[in-house]
Amino acid sequence: MTDFEFIFALYALILGFSLVELLGGLGRALELEFAGEARGGERRFTIGWLTPLMAIFVMVDLMSFWMFSWTVQRLVTVTPHTLLAVMAFASAYYLAARLVFPADPERFRNLDAHYFRVSRTIFGILIALVAIQWAYLLSIEEIRSALMSARSIWTTLLFVGLMGAAMVFRQRRVQAILLVALIVRYLVLYLLV
Repeated sequence: MTDFEFIFALYALILGFSLVELLGGLGRALELEFAGEARGGERRFTIGWLTPLMAIFVMVDLMSFWMFSWTVQRLVTVTPHTLLAVMAFASAYYLAARLVFPADPERFRNLDAHYFRVSRTIFGILIALVAIQWAYLLSIEEIRSALMSARSIWTTLLFVGLMGAAMVFRQRRVQAILLVALIVRYLVLYLLV
């Protein structure tokens, strides 16, 4: 077993749990939505748009960090510091994913209310993870020059700027636009470029 395989097992496990949290939360919310439709009459629960968009965004962002680990695989060595850093990084991701959907969505008439309770925290965690990732990459001489390219800097600034804007502006329509822009940014970077 290589050092990367040893470390990646922990990383993949925690990131995998993060995906399960997102999908489980979406499943619970859909069950409530469908139960309301089946009863007919007044709807007591709706999912809204913001929480599912946040879930999609966190999923594609998580995918990017999973890809990032593959990029640095040859640089990974097993040390207590590395294990602690990987565990802390992936655990922060799990926390962000866990917050996307409430544990008991039936407490909300619309999940947009939950979104506005937790979105700043989620975006804050994700911005901190970007900063940590950049600090780590800048410490590696072999990667530093590629990281300092105009494209890399521009896409990261756009990414952090969109998340920062989502932390500031609190209107539903603006939030939806920012979340779609964040998702589209990933789709363009990973599928078209």
